[in-house]
Amino acid sequence: MTGCGAGTPFLLQLSLLLLLHLGGTLGCASVTVGSPIVPLGSAVTASCTVQRELCRGLEQGKVRIRWMLDNKLVAGSQRQGPGGTEVSNLTLPRFNHTQARLWCCVEWNGTKQRVGMAEIRAGYPPAKPLNLSCVLNLSDYGLTCQWEQGTDSHLPTSVVLKCTGSRAQEVTGCTPRGGHSHCTVPRRLLQLYRQMEIWVSATNALGTAESEHLCIDPMDVAKLDPPTLQSIQSIPFQTDCITLAWDLAWGTEHMELQCELRYQAPEDPAWALVTGISGRAGTTQRCGFLFGTQYHFQMRCRRNSASALAHWSEWSPCRSYTTHEKGESPTGKLDAWWGAEPARTGGWLEVQLRWKAPQQQEANGRVLGYRVTLSPRRRGRDPPTVCNTTHTQCNFSVPAGTRRVYLSAYNTAGESAPTEVVLLERKGQPLAGLRAVPGGEHSLWVHWEAPLVPVTAYVLEWQRVTVEPGHCSACWQMEHDRAATTALIQDGIEPFQRYNISLYPLYESTVGVPVHTTAYSQQKAPSHAPKLHLKRISKSEAELCWESLPVDMQNGFITSYTIFWASRITDLASATVNTSLSSFVIRGLKPSTLYKVHIMASTAAGGTNGTSLTLVTKVLDDTEIQFLFLTLGLVFIVLMVLLICFQKNERMKEQLWPSVPDPANSSLGKWVPAAVPQEPLQVVVSREPGPAGISTVTVLEGEPGKEHPALAAAPPALPRPYVRQEGPEEPVQYARVGAAGYRGQRLLPEPGPWFYENLRGRGDDGGGAGDWEFLEEPPATFPLLQGLRIGGAEELHECRAD
Repeated sequence: MTGCGAGTPFLLQLSLLLLLHLGGTLGCASVTVGSPIVPLGSAVTASCTVQRELCRGLEQGKVRIRWMLDNKLVAGSQRQGPGGTEVSNLTLPRFNHTQARLWCCVEWNGTKQRVGMAEIRAGYPPAKPLNLSCVLNLSDYGLTCQWEQGTDSHLPTSVVLKCTGSRAQEVTGCTPRGGHSHCTVPRRLLQLYRQMEIWVSATNALGTAESEHLCIDPMDVAKLDPPTLQSIQSIPFQTDCITLAWDLAWGTEHMELQCELRYQAPEDPAWALVTGISGRAGTTQRCGFLFGTQYHFQMRCRRNSASALAHWSEWSPCRSYTTHEKGESPTGKLDAWWGAEPARTGGWLEVQLRWKAPQQQEANGRVLGYRVTLSPRRRGRDPPTVCNTTHTQCNFSVPAGTRRVYLSAYNTAGESAPTEVVLLERKGQPLAGLRAVPGGEHSLWVHWEAPLVPVTAYVLEWQRVTVEPGHCSACWQMEHDRAATTALIQDGIEPFQRYNISLYPLYESTVGVPVHTTAYSQQKAPSHAPKLHLKRISKSEAELCWESLPVDMQNGFITSYTIFWASRITDLASATVNTSLSSFVIRGLKPSTLYKVHIMASTAAGGTNGTSLTLVTKVLDDTEIQFLFLTLGLVFIVLMVLLICFQKNERMKEQLWPSVPDPANSSLGKWVPAAVPQEPLQVVVSREPGPAGISTVTVLEGEPGKEHPALAAAPPALPRPYVRQEGPEEPVQYARVGAAGYRGQRLLPEPGPWFYENLRGRGDDGGGAGDWEFLEEPPATFPLLQGLRIGGAEELHECRAD
C-alpha cells in the first residue's frame, strides 16, 4: 500500500503533463505577434491568450503565463480577458536575432509548459545589385548576364533579371537558380539589333531593390570567336617588315570587326600591341622587327560599334615566326669582365672571362657563337684561338705575362670586329660609401661616392648568398657613365634573398680594389627560429646557447634575438640579445623551479618564435654541493680519528670509563664457611682455584657516618696492589685500590647482612690461618676492616660494609 501511494502523485503529474501538451497543440492557447518579419533591431510585440477550459488540468486555480525567447526567459504583463481567459502581453524593445521562436508557457507544479509559439525573423531590405554586365553567345544567341548580389539581408529574397523591348513587348527575363548571381535570357525573348532595357530586381518582405538599368543592343555585347592566323612572311626588300594574314571566325564574316595584334620576342619583358586593324582586311603589315629573331604573334577581334560594353574575343592561338637575317656581321663592342689567377703549374695564368651578348640592333641577326684569341685577326692569317663557345663565359689558360685577349661575335654573315680586353691588375684606389637599398621586389638600387681619381667605367657584381656555394656568370653589369653614382640591378633579383654586391672602379691603367655590401630587395619574418640548447644551469642561473640561422631561412637581416622565460609562479620575462652573440645567461631564477624558455628571431619585417625548452633549476649550486661534501668528509674523518684514539689510549679510557673491581671475583667472595646453620651456603663459581689465606683480621669499632680516629690521623695511603697468593711463595697481584678512589661515588642501596658479618677471627702470630667464631647478634653497623692480611701481606684498606 505504501508503494502504491507513493507512485500515485508521479503518475498523476505525468498524465497532467501529457494532457497539457495535448491541450496546447489543440488550441489551449494562441500567440499573436505584431509582425512575424521585422527590421533587425526594431521592437516586437506579442500577445498570448490562454483558454482555461481548453487546458485540461488547469480548469481551477490561478494560471500564470510566462514568455521564453528560444531558451531565455523574458518578462511580460498578465491580465484577465473576456470569457474567463488569461491574456499576457509582451514587448521586446530591440529584437537582435535574425531568427527566433517566441514561446508562451504556463506554470504548473513548478514547471513551465509550452502551450503556444510564434516564429519571428528579422533582417534588412535587400541590397542594390551591382556591376551588371551581359554577354551574347553567338552559338545559341542566348544573353547571359551576371551581377554582384551585395550584402546579405538575412531574409528570404527573390532575385529576377528583367528586360523590356523584347519581342513580347512586356517585362520578361530569367530567374537565377541555386542562389547564383547569373542567368541566361533565351533567344526567343530577345530582339537583336534593337535597344533593350535590362536590370536586376531583388525583393524580400521588407522591400525591393533594383540595379542600374542597361540600355544595349544584344549584338553590341556579343563575344565573338577569335580569328585564326594563317601566314606570316617577311617582305623581300625590307627584311625588318613582315606581312600577316588571318581568317575570321565562322558567322562573323558579315560584321564590321575591330582587331588587335600583339607580338613578343623571348627576351622581351612584355607584349608589343598593334591596334586599329580592320577585321575584313584579312592582312596587315608591320615593320621594326629585329633580324634573325623569333617572335610570337596573337590576334583578337570584336564588333566595331560605339558601345563601350562590347567584348573582345579571346586571343587566337600563338603562332611563332623567325625574321630573316640582315646579311651583315655583328657590330659594336662587347662589354667584358674578367678574373685571373696564377695556375698551379708554373708559367700559366687561369682566366675567367665573361661578356654581355650584343643588343639586337647590333647583332644583325642571330649570333651563332663567340671567339677569344690572343691577338687580333690579320689578313690571310687567323690568330690562335683559346676559346670558342656559344655561351657568354669562358675559362681558359694563357701564358704568364699575357695582358690582352681579343673577343668577337659571329653570325651567318661573318665575325664582328674584336673587342680588346686588357687584363689589368686589381690594385687601384677603392670607392667609399657603398650601400644598396630595395628598388622593388625584383630590383636593387646601388649608391656610392665618386672617387677623386677619374674613372673610365664601373663594374657591378652581385651573387645570391646560399647554403650551397654557387656562381652566377650573368650577375654583373658595366656602367659606362663616368659621372654615375647610382645603378639599378634588375637581373636575377628575388625577394627574401640576400645578395652580396661588389663594385669595381676601372681606371686607365688599373682596376680598383672592390668594395662590398649586402642587401635584400624585400624582407619578411624568418622561416624558423634558432633551436635553444641548455649549456649550464644552477639554482639561480641558466646559460643558453643557439646556432645562427642559415641564410636561406633568415628572409632578411636579423636585427635581434629575444629570449622569453616563465614559470607557474612568475610572470613572463624577456631579454633582447644582440645578433653578434650566440649565448645568454638568465639570472634571478628560483631554485628547484620548472621554467619554459623560447627564443624569437626578428627582422625589420617581423619575428618568428622557436620551440619551447623546458628546464628545472637546481636545489644547490655546485660550490655548495662541494662544500657540503667536504664538510661531511671532514666530520667523518674527525669521528674516525677520535674513535681510533679512544681505542688506542688506555689512559683516556680509564679517565672516561674507570675499571671497577668486581667483588664477586675476590677471595672473600669465594670463601665458604664450614657450617652455616642459619641459611644455605651459596657458592659462587670462582675463576681462580683455591681460597685465599687470611692471617689477621682487625675490627675497628666506629659509629655510622664518623671516620675512625686512627684513619683520620693516618696520612693518606698511596694506592697499593692487592695480591692473591697462589702458593707459599708466589704472590699474584689482582687489584689495586686507592685510599680515596671511591669517595664521591653514589652508594648502592644497602643490602641485608651476609653470612660473614657475624664472624670474628683471631690472627695467628705464626702467619697461619686464624680462628673464627660467630657472634650471637650482628652489630647494627658492620665494623670497618683494617689491617686485613691476605697471604701474609698486610694492607690498609678503608671500606664500608654494604
